Amino acid sequence: MARQDGRPARQGFGLFEREAALDAAEEALDLLTGLAAEPPSPPERVPAPRDPRVVPLHGRTGAADAQRPESPAAQGGVLVYAAPAGLGKTTLLAEIRRRAGARGCTVLSARGGDQEQRVAFHVARQLLQPQLAHASDAELRERLGSWYDIVGPALGLRAATAGSPPDPQGLRDGLDWVLTHLAVRRAPLVVVLDDAHWADPESLGWLASFAPRAEDLPMLLVVAYRPDELPDEGAEFAGHRSGQRPHGLAPLTAEAVARLVRDRIGAHADDAFCHDFWTVTSGNPFETVELAAKVRDRGLDPTADGAHELRDLAAALKGSGLVSRLERLGTATMRLAWACAVLGTEISPSLAGALAGLGDEAVVDCAERLREARVLADTGTPDGPLEFVHPLIASTIYRAIPDAIRVAFHGQAAWCVIDAGLGPAAAARHLLETHPEGDPWVVTQLRAAARENLRAGAPDAARRHLARALREPPAADERAAVLFELGSASLLTEPATTVNHLRAALEEPISDQALRQGIVYRLSQVLAHSDRLVEASELLESESRQATDARSRLRIQAERFMWDALRSDEPESPARSRRLSALADRLAGRDLTEKYIIGLRAWDATLRAEPATVALRHAERALEGGLSWADESRGFEVPVLVALIHLYADRPGRAEELFAAGTAEFEKQGWRGAHLSFAYTLIGYIRFRRGRLMEAEDFVRAGLRLAERVGPRTPALWYATGVMIEVLIARGRTEEAEEVAREHDFGEPFPAAVTIPDCETVHAELLLATGRAEAAVAALADIGRRLEPRGKRNPSCSPWQLHLALAEAATGSPAKALSTAEDAVARARQYGAPSAIGQALRVTAEVSEGAERIKLLEESVDWLDQSPAAYELARSLVALGAALRRTERHAEAAEHLYRGLETAQDCGADGLVEEARAELAAAGLRPRALHTADGNSLTARERAAAQATVRGLDPAATLGVDPTTAARLLSAVYRKLGTDRSGLAHALGDLGEPAAAETAPEAADPVD
Repeated sequence: MARQDGRPARQGFGLFEREAALDAAEEALDLLTGLAAEPPSPPERVPAPRDPRVVPLHGRTGAADAQRPESPAAQGGVLVYAAPAGLGKTTLLAEIRRRAGARGCTVLSARGGDQEQRVAFHVARQLLQPQLAHASDAELRERLGSWYDIVGPALGLRAATAGSPPDPQGLRDGLDWVLTHLAVRRAPLVVVLDDAHWADPESLGWLASFAPRAEDLPMLLVVAYRPDELPDEGAEFAGHRSGQRPHGLAPLTAEAVARLVRDRIGAHADDAFCHDFWTVTSGNPFETVELAAKVRDRGLDPTADGAHELRDLAAALKGSGLVSRLERLGTATMRLAWACAVLGTEISPSLAGALAGLGDEAVVDCAERLREARVLADTGTPDGPLEFVHPLIASTIYRAIPDAIRVAFHGQAAWCVIDAGLGPAAAARHLLETHPEGDPWVVTQLRAAARENLRAGAPDAARRHLARALREPPAADERAAVLFELGSASLLTEPATTVNHLRAALEEPISDQALRQGIVYRLSQVLAHSDRLVEASELLESESRQATDARSRLRIQAERFMWDALRSDEPESPARSRRLSALADRLAGRDLTEKYIIGLRAWDATLRAEPATVALRHAERALEGGLSWADESRGFEVPVLVALIHLYADRPGRAEELFAAGTAEFEKQGWRGAHLSFAYTLIGYIRFRRGRLMEAEDFVRAGLRLAERVGPRTPALWYATGVMIEVLIARGRTEEAEEVAREHDFGEPFPAAVTIPDCETVHAELLLATGRAEAAVAALADIGRRLEPRGKRNPSCSPWQLHLALAEAATGSPAKALSTAEDAVARARQYGAPSAIGQALRVTAEVSEGAERIKLLEESVDWLDQSPAAYELARSLVALGAALRRTERHAEAAEHLYRGLETAQDCGADGLVEEARAELAAAGLRPRALHTADGNSLTARERAAAQATVRGLDPAATLGVDPTTAARLLSAVYRKLGTDRSGLAHALGDLGEPAAAETAPEAADPVD
């Protein structure tokens, strides 16, 4: 069966009746290399690539940054073969590798191993190490860039460094980046994974999540596995998610077996012999090939007369027959076979010899006997690694080792691996197979292996090693430390288990107070993140009574202040505020603990609506000298709260600077799960508060995608969903907001933590926006009943009163609504942020009547003109224009409506744009051509007005314009720079503005 295009016929390569499988591979290679006669029609279902993009901030390149070479006919994809053992998957993949290489493809190859399943990143290292291992450290740094510290330890290219380990998602993103860039730089790329059912979970999960992206790269991913043994991590390859069924491999027919027998034994094999051959092997290609080799070696006559010996020969190929055959080769040879089966794949002859107790010459002799017996493969390099002919042989030999001997072999293998300098992580998989004996050396090696795996981003592997160390067991004075390490390893995947381990650790006798406090801090952290804030606070209170060192007590106080600050049910909030204020005023910010207390004092001032200047003063004290977001022994809550203080005090530009720095720290550490989701969600929230709604939506969607990978009903997903709902409502897409809420089950019970956004308030806002005002009143009134006694009354950060006033008005309680709104105005004035005052005044106007309504809206616009809150300004402008139109003051109405329309358009507030257009139409006016906002860049006149203001000069007189024009110039400045008047000098300094004001007018300024 020769191909018409000149390629070799398939026979001769040991592949019989695999035309369909090879045709699929040929078609995939044609598409990959651009040799197809015409581009294929789109598949019925194209898997959407897992979005690698998180909105770029700091120059870190991601997988999406690598551009596919311009080859319009080339197309990557995934090719999967699923079949039981022995049906020819390995031979098929070897042929695919050969054909890919012949076409000039770069081929990466790996195989899962029965003995290496619990070795983290074993498959990833097989694939990627050969492409990178030859590079020097300097070259590696250049090639991997900012991923060097994250993926280097996982791939065995460098030792892990001290510091917080990457989270599993961050590591996957790094591996994505490496493989994507290889696909681009070494295109076309073919990645082949055999025995995927035996791949380690870390590697298999990574490749499965990466697989949908292969179609968008010059890359073909080829995978083979046994369908009954594929773990959950490889579900993508089973087609359950993608809908693309894997190719199956059927047993050979009698005709194919006859052709194979005659190909291997000779054309003189008669029909009866071939038929019996097929009957004995059931068409299994592996057994057929091996049996044919035995028949040839024995010189058996391939006729009907010799057929009766086939069953005996076949029995010797597997199970007890294979074991008996090994025993006949001699004790030394059998021990070498056992050693190889225990060691798995990539077997070093010297290591196998050490384990089997054989010298170098004996290893060579025994290995040769095993090759002659077709147990070990002839690799063509006598000194190279030893390799079994087939995984089935390795599995059979391993399972045939007597239990006691197998356990002893694993124990000896661990010593041999350590002696060979391969490290604790390589030895740990053997120690997992040994019986506990209270050996301190075993505990030491398992703990060291766990540290290696944890630093490399494999917490599940670390957890397995530590759980085994605990069963050894460790010495009494080590048990608490092992439990602490075990709890820390389970933190990301099993928080409930972490709590149990850490509580058990505290019950052990602990002489090291630093260890005890570390356990307490970690336990309080995981309790708080599991929405058990009360337990976290009580734990810290109990520990503070036992602490004898003053600095330790201060650290415990700081931790307790933090979790209490986030509680919505704190019983003694006013008393805590007084204690916190008194303590923070005495501290100078000498270390991180003092900075945290000062930062929490600033947050408390914000919640209680103390003047914004007070909160900002304390926040800047906390920031003096830096405030890390990724300190290994701390959470990131206080740095986030300090950044948000600036947002609520009308300094969103400064808040975004802090978030950019914190996000860079998360990315550098490889924290691309919940941490990065929070960061992008809250950057989106800052953009939302600034009125940049389209940018906000992009950021929050990125945060939401990351949160979805973290898991359902997690804090990261709560907050991303809440901010997305707020943004969509602001953009006028209420139905889509409802759909997002339904999709992510956004409803009660909500987390107990009062963080930003307040999920309960957002939910009530959605109820109000969708016409369920009575339900909104009930929800918001309940929020008020819980927050009021605790002094949490700032409408800038907790706007429940504003929504409640609107809901009360909608349910026919105008007097109650007005009282609620006026109280919110008083609180906003007390706090002093222009945006909060302006927003509260607008809500008060909406629940008021007559001339008072217009007066309140005019004041609202005046305040919002002094703030960076563009969307709130647009809402007040449109509301004022509409109110003026209804009183027949059309000229004034038009001025505000036109300006509101332009501002809403710049914000991306589509619903508000339509509202403004409708009001203009009702006034008999047509919208004029809209000005386009100039991003963040100040015009010369805006810059001059800003600098005049900073110098204490009258900007109107300085520029020679009327006060209204000067006010609008400054309004644009505040929105563009993300600050109010009090932060203008700092914002201008960050822009590097020249000292001299530029006073030349520009005719193109929008205010004209």
